[in-house]
Amino acid sequence: MHVLLKIGIILLVGILGGKIARIFKLPNVSGYLVAGLFLGNSFFRFVSAQDIEAFSVISELALAVIAFSIGSEFVIKDMLKIGKSIIIITLAEVVGAVLLVFSVMYFIFHQPFAFSIVIASMSAATAPAATLLVMKQYKAHGPLTKTIIPVVALDDVFGIMVFGIAMALAKLSVGQTQVSFLTMIGEPLLEIGGSVLLGGLLGLGLSFVAQKSTNRDGLQGVSLAFIGVATGLATIMGFSPLLTNILMGTTLVNLLKNPKRVFSAVNDFVSPVYVLFFTLAGASLDLGILATVGAMGIAYIFSRAIGKMLGAWLGAKSVKAEDTVTKYLGLALLPQGGISIGLSVIVRQQLPQYAVAINTIIMFSVLIYEVSGPIFAKIAIQKAGEIDGLEKFNVTLQKQGAEEIAS
Repeated sequence: MHVLLKIGIILLVGILGGKIARIFKLPNVSGYLVAGLFLGNSFFRFVSAQDIEAFSVISELALAVIAFSIGSEFVIKDMLKIGKSIIIITLAEVVGAVLLVFSVMYFIFHQPFAFSIVIASMSAATAPAATLLVMKQYKAHGPLTKTIIPVVALDDVFGIMVFGIAMALAKLSVGQTQVSFLTMIGEPLLEIGGSVLLGGLLGLGLSFVAQKSTNRDGLQGVSLAFIGVATGLATIMGFSPLLTNILMGTTLVNLLKNPKRVFSAVNDFVSPVYVLFFTLAGASLDLGILATVGAMGIAYIFSRAIGKMLGAWLGAKSVKAEDTVTKYLGLALLPQGGISIGLSVIVRQQLPQYAVAINTIIMFSVLIYEVSGPIFAKIAIQKAGEIDGLEKFNVTLQKQGAEEIAS
């Protein structure tokens, strides 16, 4: 079948899935994923594994733009006020997930140390894409929403570091290699530091170009070009494309006088890309995993969820965060996707003896969390009373502006 015809059908099915999801008052993202599930190997097999590989550039672009958008939330003056709290909350939910998953695997299921520490480290990262789109769909705004975005971004940073250390410890435990403590800490730090530096430099460049650009179409093209360059260079240099684009967005939002026009220009272009991304993500899921995952996979699902929710609750309590943040933040941190799948590739390369078991459990986790995660994210912002909060916030700003003019 012609590639454009196939992409067109996938896009239409995804859009239809989103509309059906709205009928049942579910997030659009859940509809895209379920629609994709029907297109994949589990049902109609319209989208094959080869198709997903061929369309991987769509996934790369979508994740890069989502990461760039997350960067827009890291305004320095705001982060100085809540930065310490965000770090403590994120650290608590990451440690909560890793400790609980490790304990369940090692002490209850009696798995080897290497297996337990690696799969536990992979539980740390949260997939930002689904949560971000749910908040956009429902125009969420408030203390919970303002906490979710930086926590999701930062826990990917911590997740990469924890995974690097876990892999080094796992290799030591199986006698595969002699790794010094400096190497164990240094490699994840190099990846993060390189991503920060590259993202910052490209953010400076984009800020300069955007300041000179007055044409919206030109601004859109240049911004997407920078996102592509950031993703490509990070991949070639062994850095994290996600962190690089987050830092590029962060640099832009803090340097440019009117950064909103850049982010809105990019978002206007990529809405269909998001639909394709999540529909293809659904198509890549395989219900056949359910038959092979067993009790250990189910235990991983529950221990990761409980660890994240308990850790987020304790972290928020310790910094005296608002009640809505303390109660509902953990629910919004459950989606698991791209980063975990990427880490699975590294496990397959460096610890092949555990790769099949770990990858099966992780893919099962992705299947469960990618479909249910957006629903939990919606429940969280709904319980916090932050749905349509952005519109209320804008109305308040307009009233304040009118009062200032009148006075």
